[in-house]
Amino acid sequence: MKWLVLLGLVAFSDCRVIIPLTKVKTMRKTLSEKNMLSNFLKEHAYRMSQISSRGSNRTIHPLRNIMDMLYEGNITIGTPLQEFQFVFDTGSSDLWVPSIFCTSPTCSTHVRFRHLESSTFRPTQKTFSITYGSGSMKGFLAYDTVRIGDLVSTDQPFALSVAEYGFEGIPFDGILGLNYPRLSFSGAIPIFNNLKNQGAISEPVFAFYLSKVKGSEVMFGGVDKSYYQGVLDWVPLIEMGDWSVHMDSISMKRKVIACSGGCKALVDTGISLILGPRRLFNNIQKLIGAMPRSSKQYISCFAINILPSIIFTINGINYPVPAQAYILKDSRGHLYTTFKENTVRTSTETWILGDVFLRQYFSVFDGGNDRIGLARAV
Repeated sequence: MKWLVLLGLVAFSDCRVIIPLTKVKTMRKTLSEKNMLSNFLKEHAYRMSQISSRGSNRTIHPLRNIMDMLYEGNITIGTPLQEFQFVFDTGSSDLWVPSIFCTSPTCSTHVRFRHLESSTFRPTQKTFSITYGSGSMKGFLAYDTVRIGDLVSTDQPFALSVAEYGFEGIPFDGILGLNYPRLSFSGAIPIFNNLKNQGAISEPVFAFYLSKVKGSEVMFGGVDKSYYQGVLDWVPLIEMGDWSVHMDSISMKRKVIACSGGCKALVDTGISLILGPRRLFNNIQKLIGAMPRSSKQYISCFAINILPSIIFTINGINYPVPAQAYILKDSRGHLYTTFKENTVRTSTETWILGDVFLRQYFSVFDGGNDRIGLARAV
């Protein structure tokens, strides 16, 4: 799985809904080791009671940090409401949850949608499948009322899985895609576009504030400038229909180490790491001094204090990511890098900027003007 303005701030602030997100770890092997996830979930019971302030369109949910990686939030589907935990993913476009028909072992550990209990549910005969970088699903298309906080999308198309592969040990129930409609495997209209079409949001924008220590949130219909420093720098999309931008270069110590001559960068909230082509990925690991072990690249515990920032230059603006951000600690206290090979082959050099990058920079996804805004997060 490619596992939201200063000029428009006044307009955006009139109708703003903020949905907090919860961190989760992406790699199921790490989640499952020594029953860490199971123990954590028992000790931190899931409490996401909705808090809405009267006279505003802002909705805030309490957060929990599961294991310091990907982020999830809760939404409800059906009438009466059925609550699920979702990854809000700018790398995909489909919305799906497990169905009661799903026989895969992974479905038994997740909340499944009980369609017979919803008076607003409407099924279809359309079937399809989706393949992500870390798993896949098969399912069928249906319609129902979907709520994200105070936002309501009526007759929203979504998918119900009948089979899932590769999602074992993952605590979220489903994926909420926030990319453009043309990337939808089901052919359905993504929920963000439906909210816009139904007039639920005043401006066609959403924004992400991802944090390691503070509450993380996704905002629909506007942005809150208290979450970032300075002004937003706007980057036009390479083409309408995908949250990808042109990146000028990747450098370290004033030397270009990747993306020489420019490349494509996908800004992806659904993935925790920074992914790139194998040859360039290997070069960066050598420059960092990382050594491969199992599925990760490890470094000395002393190196984090001396390693330089890696700078991503986008639209002429430098976005440094310090070593303290691109180096993480595993369950044994060992340090590993967050750069990884992108196993999806592309015709041009392509990088995926995941949560490691987005924790440093508040991001705004402006579907009305086909651009992304970035500013240093507070």
